[in-house]
Amino acid sequence: MPRPVVLKLGGELLEDAPRTRAVSAEIARAAATLPMAIVHGGGREIDAALAKAGIPKRQVDGLRVTDQPTLDIVVSVLAGTINTRFVAAINAAGGRSVGLTGADSGVAPVEPMPPFRSLAGHTVSLGLVGQPVDDGAPHLVSHLVAGGYLPVVATIGAGADGTLYNVNADTMAAALAVRLKAARLLIAGTTPGVLDGGGQTIPALGLQAERELAAAGTINRGMLAKLRACRAALAGGVSDVAIVDGRDAARLRAALAGHGDAAASMTKVV
Repeated sequence: MPRPVVLKLGGELLEDAPRTRAVSAEIARAAATLPMAIVHGGGREIDAALAKAGIPKRQVDGLRVTDQPTLDIVVSVLAGTINTRFVAAINAAGGRSVGLTGADSGVAPVEPMPPFRSLAGHTVSLGLVGQPVDDGAPHLVSHLVAGGYLPVVATIGAGADGTLYNVNADTMAAALAVRLKAARLLIAGTTPGVLDGGGQTIPALGLQAERELAAAGTINRGMLAKLRACRAALAGGVSDVAIVDGRDAARLRAALAGHGDAAASMTKVV
């Protein structure tokens, strides 16, 4: 079996029914011939649910500060509403997807994230936020992929004592790609890759150029979090890592297959 591809989908691609159907159809087509696993987020729907519950949103450098009331909302939105809706859409398009969370058997074991040093120089506790730990191959995901199924993972992790944690979706996707020995990691959202100061997509982004863009303030904090995950995947042995525009279904399909015609809407991280 070829090495799998890990696709991280931003929750903004799954917020409305037409876009969810379009993305799901392309994923179902790709997964028919390509071993894949998916990790999805859902930040804006979480924000809306928090606002409805009267719980303030707090973030530091693109990472959500998570107390227990916030975690309860995160679990219900990610593992409940979004994951179930997305899995149903893929299967309706002919796929064979299975909904999971990182708390399922060995999918994404985590430990509490230590105090975080922000770009502003402050040390901040993120609360019930987990960081993945590498305990070897994720056997459940591997078995599902080998059996022709498409695991769709919501970003809830569990500690060794069973405590649930919120996990950044980009971080979880990168860690899963490393543990699966994936051939490719794609992080798909609603921007055509990393943009330069003129708003143009950068086709390939090296570490030095990334540092210069960050120092100039050209790369926003959310994108910096994605790039940190990309660098972790590269360091862990995933050689093909890119940030891609998931709004263009045809280009998303091309990126999944590793074809060059997706290049206009993606940044390869090198």
